[in-house]
Amino acid sequence: MSATIAGPDGKSRCRWCAAAPGFLAYHDIEWGFPVDSDRRLFEKLCLEGFQSGLSWRTILAKRENFRAAFHGFDFDKIARFTERDVARLLKDEGIVRHRGKIEAVINNARRARELVKQEGSLAAFFWGYEPDPKQHAKPQTASTSAEAIALSKDLKKRGWQFVGPTTVYAFMQAMGLINDHVEDCVIRSKVARARKSFRRPGALAS
Repeated sequence: MSATIAGPDGKSRCRWCAAAPGFLAYHDIEWGFPVDSDRRLFEKLCLEGFQSGLSWRTILAKRENFRAAFHGFDFDKIARFTERDVARLLKDEGIVRHRGKIEAVINNARRARELVKQEGSLAAFFWGYEPDPKQHAKPQTASTSAEAIALSKDLKKRGWQFVGPTTVYAFMQAMGLINDHVEDCVIRSKVARARKSFRRPGALAS
């Protein structure tokens, strides 16, 4: 089976983007493009945690509901959530109502605040785990990597939850720490150009 499908413009794209409505736009505009926004990085890691055991189709369809429920994933605000907020979220039919995952987001928001104080920004910390592109496996042939395993261990050591190696690898794919678009995908070169001009945020660290 080919790793690509023809998009509406006739150009090749990663096969997975045909799996559900909304995937094409997500694939073309977001997936793999480098991100240095702490809020977006935090949001994606939280949503990957919610996806655990589910499909990205489910999470993407509910993403705006998640954003509304969690104050745009402002981790300073989420860090102040109480049991009353957990009860509110467990009644919110627009999101995934899983107590453990909801409580993990609140916990991780508190850990995110600590990490920013220690490292300068989430972006500086996460981009410190960017793999060497020359060492990267063939696109979309792996579900984790040495760097994802190391990042997962570091996050867990710092008290983060729902950040296993597979979850972290999917996060790295989506946030542009690796370019995992298949070789023939028309978006791969766009991501490569974006990564080339991207200013790594490591200098932000204190």
